[in-house]
Amino acid sequence: MYHLFESSDILETPIECFDYDTAVMPFPVKPHWHYFMEIIYITEGNAEMQTGEQRYILHEGDLMLFHPKSVHAIYAVDEKPLKYMGMKFDINQLGATSSYAPKLRSIFRCAEKRGMQPVFPQSFQQKENYGEVFRECITEMNTKHYGYDLIVRSKIYTMLVEILRFWQAHGFAVDSETFAEDSQNDIYSITEFIDAHICDGIRVNELAERCGMSYSYFAKRFQEIYGKSCKAYIETMRLFQVEEFLLFTDFDLNYISQETGFSDCSHMIKSFKRSRGITPKQFRKQHT
Repeated sequence: MYHLFESSDILETPIECFDYDTAVMPFPVKPHWHYFMEIIYITEGNAEMQTGEQRYILHEGDLMLFHPKSVHAIYAVDEKPLKYMGMKFDINQLGATSSYAPKLRSIFRCAEKRGMQPVFPQSFQQKENYGEVFRECITEMNTKHYGYDLIVRSKIYTMLVEILRFWQAHGFAVDSETFAEDSQNDIYSITEFIDAHICDGIRVNELAERCGMSYSYFAKRFQEIYGKSCKAYIETMRLFQVEEFLLFTDFDLNYISQETGFSDCSHMIKSFKRSRGITPKQFRKQHT
């Protein structure tokens, strides 16, 4: 049976960058939805993009934004081959913002509610060649050299801010309603709070309260959305941070365990070995 939901690994790959060539890959892209925001850049040919009940025709050099949880599809316009590059990412994990502005997730949620245009023509590219931006992000995600995640995130931030400025030029305002969105936590944005407090003694019941849910319902919904329990999610995020410390610093294990929120170094080593199959020292030796 065909389902619209497309599973994405929000935990291990919160950002995906990819090339798509309809000559060698499945096409058309059937209607589907996922928890990621997605941006498509047409590199060759023409495409009909569907989001919700709206349809748009895109040409080479055009951008299209799909909001999280929106049903969307991609179809051919003619017999010519279609090529495009794409980015999918969890906007809830893009927490950086200016001191005077609400979070990006709040801004884009309000823009979606107000029906702001999701298509950006070539004329939108005043400061950036987005073909080069997408290509650089794909390369960074494939090579994963030091700081690759910072480079990709910085490119995404720049693109989203340019989109916001485009909307502002067409009447969108970051107003009190947008700020009100900022103070609300739901089960889709609670991961941002978890990431910001990963080193603290986060408790699942506290997270449930922030989402306005009972403990049991929060735990059930979290498992359904993220594929693991909230407690396991927190430990997974801590282990990802441990990996980064091991790969890109020379800090000792005691320091790393403190900085990643483990109760002690022994707990960190046991958790890491159980998950990765090797000790942190072995991992560092193999990958540096």
